[in-house]
Amino acid sequence: MPTDIPMDTVWSILEAANELGDAGTVDACRRVIDANLCGGTPGRSDLNAIAAFFA
Repeated sequence: MPTDIPMDTVWSILEAANELGDAGTVDACRRVIDANLCGGTPGRSDLNAIAAFFA
């Protein structure tokens, strides 16, 4: 799984997941966005959930 997903992709997936009512992916996107804004490292499970969204 990727270790770095572009933030514009995360925002797009957040929007799509929100429209589809996929609460788990929405939460994962929010945690990744928060980690990015705070200079932290997102969790692997959140990155996996985001990467698997369109798989």
